[in-house]
Amino acid sequence: MTSIKDVAKAAGVSTATVSRVLANKPPIRPETRERVMAAIAELNYRPNLVARSLRAQKSAKIGLVVSDIRNPFFTAIGRAVEDAAYEKGYSVLMCNTDENPEKEMLYLNLLHDENVAGIIFSPTNQFCTQAADFHFDIPTVLIDRSMQNKEADMVLLDNVSAAYELTEHLLANGYRKIAGLFGDASTTGPERSQGFKNALKANGLSPFSVEFVSPRIRSGFSAASALLQGADCPDAIFTSNSMLTAGAFQAIREFKMNIPGEIALVGFDVTEWGEFVDPPITVIAQPTEEIGRTAVELLFQRLSNPNRSARTVILKGNLLKRGSSAVRAK
Repeated sequence: MTSIKDVAKAAGVSTATVSRVLANKPPIRPETRERVMAAIAELNYRPNLVARSLRAQKSAKIGLVVSDIRNPFFTAIGRAVEDAAYEKGYSVLMCNTDENPEKEMLYLNLLHDENVAGIIFSPTNQFCTQAADFHFDIPTVLIDRSMQNKEADMVLLDNVSAAYELTEHLLANGYRKIAGLFGDASTTGPERSQGFKNALKANGLSPFSVEFVSPRIRSGFSAASALLQGADCPDAIFTSNSMLTAGAFQAIREFKMNIPGEIALVGFDVTEWGEFVDPPITVIAQPTEEIGRTAVELLFQRLSNPNRSARTVILKGNLLKRGSSAVRAK
């Protein structure tokens, strides 16, 4: 690989002069700049951006660590973060952990080595429960999942109230035997199950079933299939993320049950498939654009004021009432 020394030798200048040209720092005579730029072009020199950022103690990159890039929620978050960062002249390095704590630490260490300016991070459940006193030596904003840490900014959804509202919607439409499928990989599952159970209790009811499973389509399919093959079936299934919703929908189709005539289905997060199936799926829409942009804004506030107190921003979901939870026929 061509080095800065090779460029300096070809241009007949010092390496310090080449560095000043690359950094656009005066004083550099026009003819000297031309010689250096010609040598860079001739030798096809590519500056070592990592080394430059280490010397400058800053980088025009931020890291985004998400738990499952296949989940449309995180895809939408990623797009919002990338758009907001690009507007500020920063690029985004995206890492996918698959809810795996080992991959999570691997990528956090990698981003540290890349000297990113900051990290936007959706932590695993293990990280949330074991890292209350974790020291973030890089500015970090947590999204989607909460943890007890006084250093990190957070952007969260009010999961309890969102789940309560979604359950109240089912109850208002006549459903009483409601089963809940909740993800077991993060803090959002327990929070949404709490809102689910609170709404039922407020109406003098108990859950038909509460299951905590891996937040994957296959897990949603297996858990819903187990509910549907029993002699007594629920009249509605509540799911805590779009992957479980997709799995439950597949199971209902497999059992050739009518939605919502025989069973209702509701969940979290807007997806294209959920809008296009017949009937479309009732969901809590999370403000993904606002989550991503708020996280970027908090990160840059931290960069400009490292000593400010940590902030937690809690956003509201939006209930989209659709055909999958229409009023139950009597």
